Amino acid sequence: MGKAKSAGARAKAPAAKARPNPFEVKVNRQKFQVLGRRTRHDVGMPGVSRARALQKRTQTLLKEYKERNKSNVFADRRFGEYDGSMSPEEKMMQRFALEQQKHHEKKSVYNLNEDEELTHYGQSLADIEKHHDVVDSDSDAEDRGTLSAELTAAHFGGGGGLLHKSASQQEGKAGEHPKSRRELIEELIAQSKQEKRERQAQREDALELTEKLDQDWKEIQTLLSHRKPKAEARERKETPKPDAYDMVVRELGFEMKAQPSNRMKTEEELAREEQERLRKLEADRLRRMRGRDEGDSRKEPQHASADDLDDGFVLDADDRRLLSYRDGKMNVEDDVREEQSQEGSGTESEEEGADSEESDGPDSHSDLESNTGSEGEERPGGQQRQTPQRRVTSGEPGAAGAELPYTFAAPESYEALRSLLSGRPMEEQSLVVERIQKCNHPSLAEGNKAKLEKLFGFLLEYVGDLATSDPPDLRVIDKLVVQLYNLCQMFPEAASSAVQFVLRDAMHELQERLETRGRAAFPGLDVLVYLKIAGLLFPTSDFWHPVVTPALVCMSQLLTKCPVLCLRDVVKGLFVCSLFLDYVSLSRRFIPELLCFLLGILYTATPNRPSRGYTLVHPFRALGKNSELLLVSDQEDVATWQRGSLPLHWASGLRAQTAAEANHTRLSCLAVCLALLKHAVQLYRALPAFHAVSRPLAALLTQHLADCSHPGELQELCGSLLSDLEPCAQLYRPLTCERTKPVPLKLFTPRLVKVLEFGRTQGSSRAEQERRRLIHKHRREFKGAVREIRKDNQFLARMQLSETLERDAERKRRVKQLLGSLAAQEGEWKALKRKKLQR
Repeated sequence: MGKAKSAGARAKAPAAKARPNPFEVKVNRQKFQVLGRRTRHDVGMPGVSRARALQKRTQTLLKEYKERNKSNVFADRRFGEYDGSMSPEEKMMQRFALEQQKHHEKKSVYNLNEDEELTHYGQSLADIEKHHDVVDSDSDAEDRGTLSAELTAAHFGGGGGLLHKSASQQEGKAGEHPKSRRELIEELIAQSKQEKRERQAQREDALELTEKLDQDWKEIQTLLSHRKPKAEARERKETPKPDAYDMVVRELGFEMKAQPSNRMKTEEELAREEQERLRKLEADRLRRMRGRDEGDSRKEPQHASADDLDDGFVLDADDRRLLSYRDGKMNVEDDVREEQSQEGSGTESEEEGADSEESDGPDSHSDLESNTGSEGEERPGGQQRQTPQRRVTSGEPGAAGAELPYTFAAPESYEALRSLLSGRPMEEQSLVVERIQKCNHPSLAEGNKAKLEKLFGFLLEYVGDLATSDPPDLRVIDKLVVQLYNLCQMFPEAASSAVQFVLRDAMHELQERLETRGRAAFPGLDVLVYLKIAGLLFPTSDFWHPVVTPALVCMSQLLTKCPVLCLRDVVKGLFVCSLFLDYVSLSRRFIPELLCFLLGILYTATPNRPSRGYTLVHPFRALGKNSELLLVSDQEDVATWQRGSLPLHWASGLRAQTAAEANHTRLSCLAVCLALLKHAVQLYRALPAFHAVSRPLAALLTQHLADCSHPGELQELCGSLLSDLEPCAQLYRPLTCERTKPVPLKLFTPRLVKVLEFGRTQGSSRAEQERRRLIHKHRREFKGAVREIRKDNQFLARMQLSETLERDAERKRRVKQLLGSLAAQEGEWKALKRKKLQR
């Protein structure tokens, strides 16, 4: 046993005194040992310091953490408990004195045997107990609790007191028979009623006196206050006249209030009503085309019962003539003339109604009805017999068949749309497209949206065909652009895809021509119309747009890649320039291709000279076949020219012109070019980049075009253009290199001051050294506080985690115990059931 104990002691000894890890021991060594200086923490033991810190936190921080939600803290409030200056004997003596004082105060307060008079609401309790108070009341409820002494003695005293009192009163009266108890009670009741009547009489007398006093007071109150009666005050008071503002307010009060109006209809409801209107009109047109009268359906025989009184009977219009005489004869010829005039006016109104079918309602066909008179038959004796007139419709089946239908189905292909529109006038084509949109509105059926999206592509293709026809039908295109805009507002994505596809094809064709031939001519009028439509349908002021941006790139390619070989190319190029200015009118985006092209057009109107001060860019050449394309040398043609706009159909091809007509065309192109330049100058005047073009433009207008003899209108255009260019020359100057080398600035040699500092603590005053020492100490303490706070938070986190683990373990143990007990019960139940089955 001894050996075992010694072995166990030897095994526990290393555990009790565990050696620290030498790699964790911190040693603060000094290079030099200074006499008189104390060294602290020469050897740091991390394990010991860590254990001490953990023990301290357990005693303080952990205790506060566990008592964080507890409020039942015991506090010793005995006198002198926390006063260290008092001895225990003094504390006991003082406490005893306070205790005796408290007992004495309580005894004096709650001692009721002393000679002190107790009161309740200012009345003595001794008087209240005698019940001698008299309550002035005439009601039974108020008389409760106010019994007299005689009544109390009679009822609650057994009657002995009352009899004894009556006997004592009757002793003085000799020879009278004593009263019985019943007689005494009746006398007492009569006496109480008498007292009650007396009190009521006193109360009535007091009430009458009070009322009389009130009346007397009202009579003398007016004398005391010295106030005038209200009637006299109202008479003397002047009524002010109403102000203008008050009059306006009163007028507004009498005005009619706003009445509620009908609610606004939605887009679906409007489309449904428009479709119903067109269907009714189409049904009426078909009925008229088949020759059926409108009144035929109304005059169908209806069943009439025997009891029908014909309450709704209405006479038809009486078409009989009124008999009139003039100079003893009947007015027959005048009636015939009036009928003829009515027939003529009826036919005219029919033609007007066919043109403006939108103005008449669906059920009003007054333009299709007219009265035709019949010829009178002569009788012997100079009298004529008049026959009743018959109303017939002037609209015949042929006219109704030629009328434009009101309902159309959405075309499924381009050929179907072309068959609907070709051969019709300009107004009818626009009306057909509008009716197709109304009859196939997206809100009316499910597949109408896809049909109208296809209709936009078909219309765009149809517009291209109209532009390429000979001659181009630009008026119809102008009408159809409105319908394209409406469809674009309804389906913007489909419209942008269709226009992108058209522009992409045009750019592909241009690139193919450039790759195969090296140059490409201006495209046809259809591409130019597409570019114009793109600027009308989509916003041109956006920084980037999926349709407008490719259109701008396409126009810039046309102005830089396509050479100008004839007057038709000049017209196309000027049209593209006008499109450019329309596109950038809001965004003011600078387009260098536009200005270069317009300068090139101006140079083609001047004679060739060796030095012009400006270098032409592609597609223009300084010398060549077309370098003087717009030059006019015939003065007669210059004198006969009149300014006018360039027709757009010239872009599709110019017919054979004479020399005079060609010169007039050249002058018109020059006038359009100057007008576009004036617009561009007003647009780009404030941009610095415009200065590179303003100087050569001004030189060209003053030097070269001044020599040519142009009409007066062109000279006025040049003058106004030069006046617009003058502010540009004053605002900006061209960037040029300086001829002489710039003089450098004077440089000074810096003065260096050598500062000697031997150590951080030297070279400063005592106050500065003390300040640095305090800063260093504060920084060190701050770091230590932050470190301790961090360690406290870690310690609390470990405690919280341990509590959570303990709770989870306890919960698992309880759940396991419950499951085990349930399993045992289930096994017992199964065993019991098995035994029952075996039995």
